[in-house]
Amino acid sequence: MIAGVISAPAFAASQAFSGTVGDAMCGSKHVMPGDAAACTRGCISKGSKYALVVGDKVYLLDTLDKTLLETLDKRAGEKVTVTGTEKDNTITVTSVKPAH
Repeated sequence: MIAGVISAPAFAASQAFSGTVGDAMCGSKHVMPGDAAACTRGCISKGSKYALVVGDKVYLLDTLDKTLLETLDKRAGEKVTVTGTEKDNTITVTSVKPAH
């Protein structure tokens, strides 16, 4: 009889993160003119990525889903709850909802 070890793939559990929608370039310190939403949208238009600012921590938000990207744009500068899996300060986003 041959004995073997079968290992299940390691799947990261989905978590909810609450914070403010920003961008990776500015993080929590917006430098462009206007409010946080205008700065975030300006940085995104220049190639920055969306980020979630949670206290002093900034998570890069990773998604190619157009609906999620539209929601992030609409919620720029606002508090939201992002659900997804986190690895190395990057959240692979599965949903975005306004924070309550």
